[in-house]
Amino acid sequence: MEIDEVPPAEEQDTAPTAEHKGANPPKTTGGAFAVRSIEGWIVLVTNVHEEASEEDLQERFAEYGDIQNMHLNLDRRTGYVKGYALIEYSTLPEAREAIAQTNNTKLLDQTIQCDFAFVRPPPGQGGGRGGNRSRGGRGGGATGRPRSRSPGAADRVERNAEDEPVTEAPKLEDRITS
Repeated sequence: MEIDEVPPAEEQDTAPTAEHKGANPPKTTGGAFAVRSIEGWIVLVTNVHEEASEEDLQERFAEYGDIQNMHLNLDRRTGYVKGYALIEYSTLPEAREAIAQTNNTKLLDQTIQCDFAFVRPPPGQGGGRGGNRSRGGRGGGATGRPRSRSPGAADRVERNAEDEPVTEAPKLEDRITS
């Protein structure tokens, strides 16, 4: 069983903390904090030409550092590239340099965009799913949308055993004694 070495502290920074206020945490072009994946820093490359190959991407991105892993997904129906690639670098400086040098550059006559694949939203902007989740259960609450009802629920009339409309729910005492 192999055990991975712990990377230096400068590569583990994923968000600013009290002790790292002066450090330069990795940020995306949108201002969110980049987060390291389990094995490394993953760069998302979008607008990749449909006829691009792994070799084309390897040539372009290998000069910024050692590429640990690369995914270039193909469309099952057409066999062409889906338009994005994921490139993994082991260190933050390599990933930053690759993004800085290749973002908004041409690859096979198409301008590619590059940024960190995994991010945490900036403080104060919330994010996540379901709106207000402070009370547990379903998100939303008073600010969310109303719960949906079954079709025709408003028109449905409750009926008793004799098939007469019930205007008032029976009291507990009435149900126990009868």
